[in-house]
Amino acid sequence: MNHPDQPVPGPLAGIRVADFSRVLAGPHATMLLADLGADLIKIESPEGDGTRQWSPPVNAVGQSTYFAGVNRGKRSIVCDLRAPEGIARARELALTADVVIENFKPGTMERFGLGYADVAAQNPGVVYCSISGFGDAAGKDLPGYDLLVQAVGGLMSITGQPDAEGGQPTKVGVALVDVLTAKDATVGILAALATRARTGLGQRVEVNLLSSLLGSLVNQASSFLATGQSPGRMGNAHPSIAPYESLRCADGAIAVACGNDGQFVRLCSVLGSPHLSADPRFATNANRVLNRAALVASLEELLATNTATHWVTALTAAGLPAGQVGDLASAFELASSLGLDPLVDVGSQVPAQVRNPITFSATPVTDYRPPPRLGEHDDDVRRWLTTSRQEDHS
Repeated sequence: MNHPDQPVPGPLAGIRVADFSRVLAGPHATMLLADLGADLIKIESPEGDGTRQWSPPVNAVGQSTYFAGVNRGKRSIVCDLRAPEGIARARELALTADVVIENFKPGTMERFGLGYADVAAQNPGVVYCSISGFGDAAGKDLPGYDLLVQAVGGLMSITGQPDAEGGQPTKVGVALVDVLTAKDATVGILAALATRARTGLGQRVEVNLLSSLLGSLVNQASSFLATGQSPGRMGNAHPSIAPYESLRCADGAIAVACGNDGQFVRLCSVLGSPHLSADPRFATNANRVLNRAALVASLEELLATNTATHWVTALTAAGLPAGQVGDLASAFELASSLGLDPLVDVGSQVPAQVRNPITFSATPVTDYRPPPRLGEHDDDVRRWLTTSRQEDHS
């Protein structure tokens, strides 16, 4: 865990973001920007971001861990957009921001006079990012919930055990579509800021959950587009590589990823059955994919002679990709043992959080601050706005 003596200005130092987003996709994107040094002003209703009430669990200071997980490094102010003074303050923030981000239902910001055209008319350099569930055309009225998009976007259809094994379409164990959309939003914002550095002009950046999911289906989408056949559920197996899945040992499961025939030969040797790699059913990857059931049965028979720890140690020593199927505790332990420094302090009263995964040689991410209390920075931001107005009129 890092403990910087003095924060180093991040790569986005000097960039101010007016964050009207809530729940997950928008807040995760803006937390990434805050990690990178941007000044994040989180604009909340009097009730606050809905995830403040998504509990249990809560952390040591009583915050919802859901909210805390995507809102560090931000300043929180309250603007009631149902009241003229709230709209006026929100507009002032948008007009002084480098970036505005929102994930309201399409058309909502326009009703408040805070849409892209309204803001850009007086702030032409603004990068304005809108996040929706299904875009702002025919899908503008559809609710953008991660579970819904996982279902209708096809992700659940390729996740879970096969029908033959009693499986059913299954969601991923985290709101993955929201996270993927947040990453897309961040990339789009950074690209628009780079364009602004050349032209002086901002632009609107739009992302939606369904498009981000489709863009993340990679080989599965490519397979469908080439063949017209929708891929099905395969549990932990891979549609094009074998063995590339979890396999049972005497006391648990390990993940084995053989990406080529040479690795498979070594796998069979380590398992004490070198003749298996010469079996015509398994000699090539294409044949192993076609004969996957027989392959898995043969491998698990060999693996059943010893423990998962034993086999992971032996396979890793042979340079083969293998690892024990673990949980979050073992994942953080592994990352720490590899020197990846996975955790960061965000304040003495708040539990450690996951480090931003990006590292920089010249502008490292060091200024991690705790998730804000609702309206915690009202006075600071109001004083800053007052000072800015006075300077503009001097």
